[in-house]
Amino acid sequence: MLDALRFEWKRLTTLRSTYWLIGMGLLVSTGVAVLVGVAARNEPVSTDIMWIALNGGAGFGLPFLAVFMAIIGIFACGHEYRHGTIQPTLTSLPQRNRLIIAKLAVVLSTTLVVTLVSMAVNLGVVYTVWGEAPGLFEDPLGTSLIGYVVYMLLYVLVGFGLGLLFRGVPSALVVIFLMPLIIENMIAGLSTIPQLDWLVPVVKFLPFSDGARLLELSAPDFGPGTPDYDLFSRWAAGGVFALFAALILASAWTLFKKRDA
Repeated sequence: MLDALRFEWKRLTTLRSTYWLIGMGLLVSTGVAVLVGVAARNEPVSTDIMWIALNGGAGFGLPFLAVFMAIIGIFACGHEYRHGTIQPTLTSLPQRNRLIIAKLAVVLSTTLVVTLVSMAVNLGVVYTVWGEAPGLFEDPLGTSLIGYVVYMLLYVLVGFGLGLLFRGVPSALVVIFLMPLIIENMIAGLSTIPQLDWLVPVVKFLPFSDGARLLELSAPDFGPGTPDYDLFSRWAAGGVFALFAALILASAWTLFKKRDA
């Protein structure tokens, strides 16, 4: 097992894409914190400001750091198939379960470290601008930040599973971008049309939207005239996203053990 871990760590740290993706993710996340600090520097620091700054704007639109780390997860297997290195890898490490466990361990531990570093840097920005960080360990902010870390890990698991399932990079990238940005938003939008109200119960089961609920400060308010989606609570919604990640990973793992390299 140690050989598999050393191999995967060496693979990850010798790819230039690893440093580019982590660097861009940290840059965007910190940039959001700095932008918030500059824009609101003359106002008292609030829970909402703290939330946006510490998660680098992950709660709005595209969670940049999560996507960049998910791409690293996709590359963990996708690169091997794309460049034909999976054959020598399996020749050196024929125990496929050990290889996948090693890849998961390295990718997830890297994601955890990068996420914590990002939050620490952004917290430094908050202290630099306001000199304090009120309510950091209190609800709802404290729970939201824990949810953010869980969200990051699950997002990377989805990326890793897609890379292994499709045995390549392009298809996995299409899904990781297309599903949360277009498909889920389209379903949610169509559900507001009275003739398509049968889509309303589906909205609460959209995996990426449920995952995003892990880092919310409060339940979303869709305003008057919108359907009652009866959304799950934070951790129940996170469970839906976790189940989605588990299904993709289980399917990919099973096929990886049965298919030829």
